[in-house]
Amino acid sequence: MSQFFQIHPDNPQLRLIHQTVQMLREGAVIVYPTDSAYALGCHVGDKKALDRIRRIREVDAKHNFTLMCRDLSEISTYAKLSNNSLYRSLNAHTPGPYTFILNATSEVPRRMMHPKRRTIGIRVPANPIAHLLLVEHREPIISTTLILPGDTMPLTDPYDIRDILEHQVDLVIDGGYCGLEPTTVVDMTGDVPEIIRRGEGDPTPFE
Repeated sequence: MSQFFQIHPDNPQLRLIHQTVQMLREGAVIVYPTDSAYALGCHVGDKKALDRIRRIREVDAKHNFTLMCRDLSEISTYAKLSNNSLYRSLNAHTPGPYTFILNATSEVPRRMMHPKRRTIGIRVPANPIAHLLLVEHREPIISTTLILPGDTMPLTDPYDIRDILEHQVDLVIDGGYCGLEPTTVVDMTGDVPEIIRRGEGDPTPFE
């Protein structure tokens, strides 16, 4: 039976954030709000928890997960920020509803990288709950949008999420409504940015 935390979307209760962080460190799979949709997440180094997320989503080892980072300095640990132009662009658009495809560093677990390109999707969410979780956790959270097998849209109601996944996840955070639209995905590994998916974030600066 999963736990259910009601966390204020604008002023998150630090006590509940600390409890969530402790659960992540102990191997929990959580459902939490972001600035685009609810997501499944676990500790960056936890293979068992990641495998549980794969089973929930029914995706294989080739599925692209996202590293949720707290800020630009944490991004630089896991991705190669090869020039000043790239750094300035990321700085201007984080936090926000963007996922950036970047060249991965050796700190990224191999199972999370694109198998041929050695790239990783990285995101800095603006949602207050997600942001405070990352600040207190002091490590990235491996995440994927909460879209169940056979569905085309993510789940949005925390009570429905609890009813459906109460025996598959350890914690559901009710952080209010956070939308249906996914992030805008931008590949930053080439000479010019390439928009892979149009979503919540304005793609205009990368066109």
